[in-house]
Amino acid sequence: MYDRITPPTIGERITFQDGEPIVPDTPIVPFIRGDGTGVDIWPAAQKVFDAAVAKAYGHHRHIVWFKIYAGDEACEHYGAYQYLPEDTLTAIREYGIAIKGPLTTPVGGGIRSLNVALRQINDLYACVRPCTFYPGTPSPHKSPEKLDVIVYRENTEDIYLGIEWRQGTEIASKLIDLLNQDLIPATPEHGRKQIRLDSGIGIKPISKTGSQRLVRRAIKHALRLPPHKQQVTLVHKGNIMKYTEGAFRDWGYELATTEFRQACITERESWILSNREANPDISLEENARRVEPGYDSLTPDRKAEVCEEVKLTLDTIWDSHGQGQWQTKVMVNDRIADSIFQQLQTRPDEYSILATMNLNGDYLSDAAAAIVGGLGMGPGANIGDTCAIFEATHGTAPKHAGLDRINPGSVILSGVMMLEFMGWQEAADLIKQGLGAAISNREVTYDLARLMTPPADPPLKCSEFAEAIIQHFDD
Repeated sequence: MYDRITPPTIGERITFQDGEPIVPDTPIVPFIRGDGTGVDIWPAAQKVFDAAVAKAYGHHRHIVWFKIYAGDEACEHYGAYQYLPEDTLTAIREYGIAIKGPLTTPVGGGIRSLNVALRQINDLYACVRPCTFYPGTPSPHKSPEKLDVIVYRENTEDIYLGIEWRQGTEIASKLIDLLNQDLIPATPEHGRKQIRLDSGIGIKPISKTGSQRLVRRAIKHALRLPPHKQQVTLVHKGNIMKYTEGAFRDWGYELATTEFRQACITERESWILSNREANPDISLEENARRVEPGYDSLTPDRKAEVCEEVKLTLDTIWDSHGQGQWQTKVMVNDRIADSIFQQLQTRPDEYSILATMNLNGDYLSDAAAAIVGGLGMGPGANIGDTCAIFEATHGTAPKHAGLDRINPGSVILSGVMMLEFMGWQEAADLIKQGLGAAISNREVTYDLARLMTPPADPPLKCSEFAEAIIQHFDD
């Protein structure tokens, strides 16, 4: 089955049922060390994982690690340009869960991004990025403790699908001619728009299937959170891109109000219900006026549509969601992408789970991570229905490789996500406790130490930071 790696002779596979992992007490977990600083951060992280599992479960549970290869290390092991060998893909499929350090971007043709390739090959459609503040972490934000969000980013569609053609190529020119001459003029809403002849062309596909399976995972996650955090915000630019980003929003609401009808309430529905709760005799028209901005300026047909929406909501869910029952449901709302960027700065505590398309999620997750300490403290997971890969979210930083100085927090916290996904919450909690206590005690690597006031001196080495986390398990 394998060419140049040998699986462990002990341990068992993790399997999946209905998209959820079934985890034995001795799971085999493939790991990719990572390029550049991966030589430092992976050994530190593995030490923390093993210590937490041992402390939480004694001899009853342990992880059996299985080394696999990707990136520059794969080329060293398998030969030039073998950035993503078949052995690695087979191991990830076979054992279900994997974890990795940062990977280099391949030089030359073929694979554009190893990270994107792993997501697309394994259909890991949900990129999950929690952004939580640990007290003591230096931050440019005045109140970073108010931010506690989880970004659910769709991972397989949007412009990241990578279907594009360079300016001046034959296919790009043919597409531009077809669009300009036949397709755009045939669609009246596009008016006289034309694509410049010297353009590159990219395709932005957003599917109902891809959108709804992402929102489904986000809602299921919200149902596991404390009541005050049970909220999913659909992030989009649907005011401009109505048939892609606007469709993502609409399909998200559709899923919430059908598949999760008893568990969810939309923001607009909550307004309708609360209006009637405040005034049981309110008319449909007055309720509509309070729900729809500028109601009195609408056309008669549009007014009728809003009134019908109010009536349908009251007829359908008043008994199950009215009289305050909606306050115990998962709140599903939506926000324009550019607006959510500033709202994360000005009122971050109003948000919990952000469900986004690929590009918006890429921007948002990094921006949110910056508020709580930067990418060095940003974990990530890529989850599908039959596989999951947990990863450091920062780059390889090769100039720091081998110096035992880089912050291993990202891959350690990604391991926390992995343990939580496996259902090993006790071990995950130990690591979060140890990490938080180490930071509060100013026992940190140089990247955090230099930003503290006053700077923490001396900063810890990468390996020493791992030891500090372990020592603080009992704090």
